[in-house]
Amino acid sequence: MLFSIPIQFVEWLIGLKNPKKKATSSLAIVNWAFRVVIFLAGTKVTVIGEENVPKDEAVLYVGNHRSYFDIILTYVRMPYLCGFVAKEEMLRYPVLRTWMKYLYCTFLNRSNLKQGMQLILKNIEYLKEGISVFVFPEGTRNKTEELLLPFHDGSLKMAEKSGAPIIPVTMNNTAAIFEDHMPKIKKAHVVIEYGKPIYMKDMSRDERKAVSGQIQEILKTTYLKNAELV
Repeated sequence: MLFSIPIQFVEWLIGLKNPKKKATSSLAIVNWAFRVVIFLAGTKVTVIGEENVPKDEAVLYVGNHRSYFDIILTYVRMPYLCGFVAKEEMLRYPVLRTWMKYLYCTFLNRSNLKQGMQLILKNIEYLKEGISVFVFPEGTRNKTEELLLPFHDGSLKMAEKSGAPIIPVTMNNTAAIFEDHMPKIKKAHVVIEYGKPIYMKDMSRDERKAVSGQIQEILKTTYLKNAELV
């Protein structure tokens, strides 16, 4: 992180003339750094269904969340610009927050309903501009024995209002890299599966109301199916 400070300054200069070019080059730099982290961690990754991700439009990725590595493992597979919805506490880390802002990440104050609505509107704007968004509707890392924590359904409004498809992303065994035995990092085999796109714009009103449950069922079913692969 400290070594990247001079690079951040160069990226800032690029952004003065061409913000999109800054974001694209920042994506390449961060992806390279994340790939190094994955390599050093000794993580083996099996990917299923990546062909389900549309290549010609922005999408709303919706994933389960058990590890900090969830972000690292999925970000290196992004075919184009994508911002993550992160908790506001991430703003405490100066260098990290700068990279996140360069890459269209947004920061949620979970106790401020008004700010939450503004964040949703901002991400709807991003999706309409062709920038994908990745959200963890559980709202925090799942540290329980339950397959999923209850969803915060407001985040799905981003897909409903923007017309972007939802891509369910199921991750197995990511906590085995770090969280299961902190502070050590250990070799692990993880499985990432991308589900088929879900278009809320093609749904009836009743179907849109049920989409959260539909996505949760997809994530649960896929998680159990892939558990035997790790």
